[in-house]
Amino acid sequence: MTPAMAPAATLAANGFLSPTGAEIAFLLFGVVTLGAAVVTVTSRQLVHAALWLVVALGGVAVEYLLLTAEFIAWVQVLIYVGSVVVLLLFGLMLTRAPIGRSPDADSGNRPAALVVALAAAAALVWVVVDAFRTTWIDLDGPAQGSTRVTGEMLFQNWVLPFEALSVLLLAALVGAIVISRRDSSDQEGKR
Repeated sequence: MTPAMAPAATLAANGFLSPTGAEIAFLLFGVVTLGAAVVTVTSRQLVHAALWLVVALGGVAVEYLLLTAEFIAWVQVLIYVGSVVVLLLFGLMLTRAPIGRSPDADSGNRPAALVVALAAAAALVWVVVDAFRTTWIDLDGPAQGSTRVTGEMLFQNWVLPFEALSVLLLAALVGAIVISRRDSSDQEGKR
């Protein structure tokens, strides 16, 4: 084998030039997820944007399934797709947001937003590619995203941040209740 062929043989042995079905599915679902995310942020109809967000978050859950992180995938479906999007849709309905095209949805800063978004995406892609350039995920090995492994990592190595996050979320919930009660008592006083 000549020295020029050695890197190509190494890449082919690692699967770069011969992708598996899981890798092809990962790429296809990644493209669908990216397309749904772009439609989410470019849609001028708020309800349509929320529904495209469901597709994008569902695509992320499928990506987790393809990476053998079943627990994280179902958490993604239950929390983000099931709760956050429903909350967003209820918020749109309760605030009487316009159902059709909304002139308020476009602030006229699209060119600046596009430049910032492309710069942020380029920086993110560069950081991820640089960090994981030589890392290969063994899809045939033991499942690293299973419930048992995730639970062990969460409650052995990440107990303090997990508890701090729960206290922060509890404080945000109590704050939201206090603010909503204060607003309702102010409105009753004005009547």
